[in-house]
Parts: sequence; structure tokens; C-alpha cells
Amino acid sequence: MASKLALPRRIHQAVTPPLIFLVFLVLFWKLALWNEWVSETVIPHPEDVVYSFVDLVFSDIIWDDTAATLWETVAGFVLGAVIALSLAIPSGLWETMRRMLHPYAIGLQVTPRIAVAPIIIAWAGFGYSSKIWIAAIIAFFPIYVNALTGILTVDEESREMFRSLGASRWQSFSRLVVPSSLPIMFAGLKTAAGLALVGAVVGEFISAQRGLGVLVQQFSYQLAVDDAFAVILILMFMGLLLFALMEWLERVTVFWLHDARLVARTRRRQARAGKRAHRPPDPPSSSTATPSETAGLTR
Repeated sequence: MASKLALPRRIHQAVTPPLIFLVFLVLFWKLALWNEWVSETVIPHPEDVVYSFVDLVFSDIIWDDTAATLWETVAGFVLGAVIALSLAIPSGLWETMRRMLHPYAIGLQVTPRIAVAPIIIAWAGFGYSSKIWIAAIIAFFPIYVNALTGILTVDEESREMFRSLGASRWQSFSRLVVPSSLPIMFAGLKTAAGLALVGAVVGEFISAQRGLGVLVQQFSYQLAVDDAFAVILILMFMGLLLFALMEWLERVTVFWLHDARLVARTRRRQARAGKRAHRPPDPPSSSTATPSETAGLTR
């Protein structure tokens, strides 16, 4: 009974606070428009944004641009993750390489991306490649830093225990370093997933023929602010989807961090097994011969 009530309680705890905040936000939004604190040409009414969002979702206008932005984001995120991990892992294992690469990684992070974006577009062209590279550059640093931090913060006593047991360098890396660094690494991956979306939209702002960033610009130039807000809402949902995907991958990969869920799952399985064990056996079917009938047949 407690397990049946646990799921609705978790849903209530996860959904109710954001909904309460959304209600207060919409009320303040409407109050600002009613009192003319802001102009309707700058911020539309919430219901107009909802109507525009529904119209865009059920029309053929938005899907090609959504697919373009999603492809640029995912490809940029994967490219940035591959480059970051391929540099962070050896940097965490060898101090000399870490000293060589770390200043340049920080220099890339502090350089304004909006200044680098036109140069990347000039190198890679006006197609998808330039937006993918911009998204990869923006997603690179959090993955690199978190992966490097995770490798460097592995418990020294655990390292010493692996050495005393005669573990090879590969065994220490695969069975100690990787599992210990995965939680911090996934924190960087979740951050980078949203930043890759930012990079794709920044590239579309500068030069693109399709994409959600292009739609935001077009609607803003036409003073269709409600449509622009609706596109921003779609971008927000896309970012939430990517973040949720990374959280799901974290739960699947770093499963030992969610021991409470594992314990609850084990208890549910044990309860089902206990119910099956105490279930009365099925009565014999009519086609099955009784012991007396079997004895009569043998005679």
C-alpha cells in the first residue's frame, strides 16, 4: 500500500511547486500589463503566447526549423563531448599534459563566443557545420572541467588499495577512476546539453536560413512578439527534453547513486515473489485422472 502511494506523492512533490510559481508568475505578468507597467508590443499577454504556441505546433511552419536546431544541438553536443573527454581523460592521468592544455581550455572559455562565431562561420560556411562547431565549442568547457575534476578527485586510499592488490593501470582506470568520476562528469554533461542549444541558436542568429533562432528574429522584426515568445517556449521545452535525457542516462549509468530507488525496487520484487509463493495452487483440471481412477485403470 505504501509503494502505491509513493508514486503519486512523488509526482505531487515534483509538479505542485512549479505550478504554484507559474500561477504567481502569470498573475504578475497580467498585473504588469493591466497597470501598463510594460507595453503590449514588448510583452504579449500569456494567453496570446499560448494560442501562438498551439498554432505553431499544429502547423507545418515550425517542424523543419525545429529539426534543424535539434540536429545542430545534438551534433554539437556530441562533438564537444568527444573532444572534451578525449582531452580531459589523458589530462587527468598525466600531469604534464594537464599543465599544457589547461590554460588554453580556460582561454577558450573566457573568450566571448559571439566574437568567435563569425570567424567559425567564415571557416565552416553558412550551413549546418558552422552551427555545430559553435555549439561544440560552447559545450566543450563544462564537460572538460567536470571530467577532469572527477578524475582528479578520486579517493587516494582507494587508489592505494588497488595498487596493493596488484591491479594494472587499466584495471584501476576502468574499475575505480571511471565509476568515481561519472557523477561529476554527468553534471558537466547536463550543463553542456543546454549550452549546446544556446550555441546553435547563437549561430542561427548570426547567419542561417532555417532554425528556431531564425524564426525568433523574423517574428521580432515583424513585431509578432507573441509568436516570438512561442518559439522561445519551444526552445525551452527542447532544452528541458535534452536535460531530462541526460538525467535518465545518469540514472541508468550511475545507478549506485540512486540506492533508495534500488532498495524500493528490490522490496517490490520481494513482495510480488511473496504473493506468488502464498498463492494457493491451481485445482486439478477435469482431464487429469485422480489417484483412484488411476488405480482402477491399472487393475
